[in-house]
Amino acid sequence: MRVLLCVCFLLFAFGVSKEVKEPIDFSPNTHIYGVKQIEQIKNWGVDSPTAGVVSGSVREMQGLTIGVLGNGEPIKGIEGVTGLGELFTLLQNKFFAPIFLAIIILVPLAFATHLMIFKSKSFSHGVKYKIFSNYNIAIHWLAAVPFIVICITGLIMVFGAKLGGGTFVRLARDLHGIATIGFTIFGPLMFLMWVKASLPKAYDLKWLLMLGGYLTKGKSISTPIPSGQFNAGMKMWFWTCTVGGFIMIATGALLYFQLAPINALRLSAIIHNVLGFAIIALLITHIYMSVFAIEGALGAMIDGNMGEEELAILHSYYYKELQEKGKLEGMRVQCTH
Repeated sequence: MRVLLCVCFLLFAFGVSKEVKEPIDFSPNTHIYGVKQIEQIKNWGVDSPTAGVVSGSVREMQGLTIGVLGNGEPIKGIEGVTGLGELFTLLQNKFFAPIFLAIIILVPLAFATHLMIFKSKSFSHGVKYKIFSNYNIAIHWLAAVPFIVICITGLIMVFGAKLGGGTFVRLARDLHGIATIGFTIFGPLMFLMWVKASLPKAYDLKWLLMLGGYLTKGKSISTPIPSGQFNAGMKMWFWTCTVGGFIMIATGALLYFQLAPINALRLSAIIHNVLGFAIIALLITHIYMSVFAIEGALGAMIDGNMGEEELAILHSYYYKELQEKGKLEGMRVQCTH
């Protein structure tokens, strides 16, 4: 009889134990890119009983703390915002990668079409002026190279699952971090160097309305374009890559080092990706304009020189300013007959 009771008790205990759910594991997930990153955030998304509240401190939907020090008070601040788990997971799983893919396909396709229809613009490069100093050139490339590496490796990470993950994606992640350090150093120097020249002016609106003359058919532009040292398009790129880049650094650091509560991490990831859309699209635009849209334009950021015709037409306000201040002749570096 005692043996039978023991067997019954053991069977009952086994059955109960099977129904007892495992305790929620709040430890960092280390399986994405080899470190505790976005996978931890994704685990707190759709269908999570605590979506939108503090990781590890709440078990129910009410959004009330249950810790010893919480006294059951409603959660406030970023952690009191419900829905970020659902929103982040939806965006991460359904929209981020397809949008990036659309950008890297459609934007170059649009510019290829533009090139076929409107052609590269050509200007005489007989007389040249030193527009950018050696310091300008050095800081530009010291900021530009790591910035481009950040963008390329960021895209590799976005498509990491499709690329098979592993060593290649982890290498991209490591290069992403190293390049970020480089841009963190030289990005602010570039910002300080060109912030004054990149401030918006009234004539920038005119440039936008005529799209800088880039819709003029043929290889030449005869009408002076309203622009200072930097045109409106360049200014848009400047503010996006500097201020936007600094925001990317901040949100990326929060995600990489898990320096914020879960909802703040979700918000950081959303901001990081949305800014990434604009940065990738404008980077492609910047490269197209520098390499293809204007013949020889890239040379200005290699040796600092720009032909007089190109300067007078594409940067007409800057050209007149240099003339009025008597600086133009002192900047002449070459004259051919």
